[in-house]
Amino acid sequence: MNRNPSVFSAILTVVCVLASPGFARQTPQFTRADSLRGMPAAARTCYDISYYHLDVRIDPSTQFISGSNTIDFRVASEFDVMQIDLFANMNIDKILLDESTPATFTREFNAVFVRLPKRLPAGSRHAIRVFYSGKPQVARRPPWDGGFTWERDKEGNPWVAVTCQGTGASLWWPNKDHQADEPDSMLMSITVPKGLTDISNGRLRKTLTLPDGWTRFDWFISYPVNNYNVTVNIGKLAHFIDSYTSVTGEKLTLDYYVVPENFEKAKKVFQQVKPMMASFERAFGPYPFIRDGYKLVESPHTGMEHQTAVAYGNWYIGGYRGRAPSETGLKLDFIIIHESAHEWWGNSVSSTDIADMWIHESFGAYAEAVFVESQYGPLEALKYINGKKPNVLNDRPIIGIPNVQYRGSGDMYDKGQLVLNTLRSVIDNDSLWFRILRGIHERFKYQTINAEDVFRFINESAGSDYTYFFDQYFRQTRIPKLTVMASKKGDTVRAMYRWNAEAKDFRMPVKAQTSPGHFEWIHPTNSWQTVELYGMKPEDFKIAEDLFYVDVKLRWVYLDPSLK
Repeated sequence: MNRNPSVFSAILTVVCVLASPGFARQTPQFTRADSLRGMPAAARTCYDISYYHLDVRIDPSTQFISGSNTIDFRVASEFDVMQIDLFANMNIDKILLDESTPATFTREFNAVFVRLPKRLPAGSRHAIRVFYSGKPQVARRPPWDGGFTWERDKEGNPWVAVTCQGTGASLWWPNKDHQADEPDSMLMSITVPKGLTDISNGRLRKTLTLPDGWTRFDWFISYPVNNYNVTVNIGKLAHFIDSYTSVTGEKLTLDYYVVPENFEKAKKVFQQVKPMMASFERAFGPYPFIRDGYKLVESPHTGMEHQTAVAYGNWYIGGYRGRAPSETGLKLDFIIIHESAHEWWGNSVSSTDIADMWIHESFGAYAEAVFVESQYGPLEALKYINGKKPNVLNDRPIIGIPNVQYRGSGDMYDKGQLVLNTLRSVIDNDSLWFRILRGIHERFKYQTINAEDVFRFINESAGSDYTYFFDQYFRQTRIPKLTVMASKKGDTVRAMYRWNAEAKDFRMPVKAQTSPGHFEWIHPTNSWQTVELYGMKPEDFKIAEDLFYVDVKLRWVYLDPSLK
């Protein structure tokens, strides 16, 4: 998902604030509803999703949807009660086991507990079909608020989209709404009024005109997919096609769907897709959904990373709707780059729990800088990255709280980008760094993982233990502070320094200027150390803060040579 770097801090709504040291710390208060939404409890872990068939009819004139979802699953452990999820404002008409046997159900908040007519043995395969209907929640400020967007284009035609990251896909269709369990594949049958088109995830298998004149579009997703990535885009859209040759030698189809009046603009701006693909494939590995292709679909909201159907609403201008942290940032279309980066980070490699959404957003944000570096060079990439510093709040940790649907700080975007750039600088070996990035994607593609999986992989790949780094930057609120006391006594100039950090045994090396124009590695710990400075004034000591995201507190003093 994208963020507005200039106003995001003003619109981010959080349940609580985990303040930095020195301020009162408010403990989050979680409810039964939070646990039902976020906990992989026994009624969820007893079965594994293998396939969904979502078959829905969407009426823009009434903002009403109706239909069914068939949930194919394998029984992990014997049960007769299972939990699925559907928002309480949506009606459930009936539930059938294996297409014929009625099942009963009870509802608690947005959870649905399905009681089956018999116990299902471990290892067996079954399906339930949930028939439902209702007016789904309307997004007040998409994509930040989950729900449907019911708009009209300039010609007055319906223009409909859905965004539900964080809020949950169960706001509009019944499913196991937890990121830990993705279906292996999915069929979407979306029926819309005559004259309208639906663009969804995956490949279009069939278009069928029904007896009442409405049209059904069958889209098949042949890879695992996050529930929140499942989407519809309904309207009158113009279509043009291109292709890209992947590093694997395979042809990747590029399909573009836009409001007709923007057709020529799109043909120009969307040319950025090919160099983006080349940049990301070099850095992260082959595009992960080549069978299902790649689509950009113009939307009535800013944008979202819907798998193989990326929503685009950046007005065909540079940066984030005309704003960027550096001049170079205006040369790229932020939404194309950031949201498409999620095809690798978030859609292919997914977090098991929303507490680790930083895996999606920090790597997705860092990918922006990867693209800038590939097109304009490393110095411009550093300007782009460091331009994000004023947006960082350091209000609470990047990693959230698992099992209660609680994300970490919105800093997972800009701070996450700065932190990954810092880790790259600490590793100090670009070949190794990019092997690690490609390795994470290759090792965990089409899987759900958590922070420990990422951290363990980096430590093993780098051959070093960076646990102290991960604990400070991802699990603590503030960034590490390097306290420096520089002095000059006669001709001798020295700097004393040490880390002030919450993480145990924090010992991150950094590069410091020890003589004019010369930076060398220093290795601060939580104990005072000293370095000699040559040809410099005490106040000239500095850290390479374009490479390391740290808080430097420098004090200096001039001492009389006679002072003992």
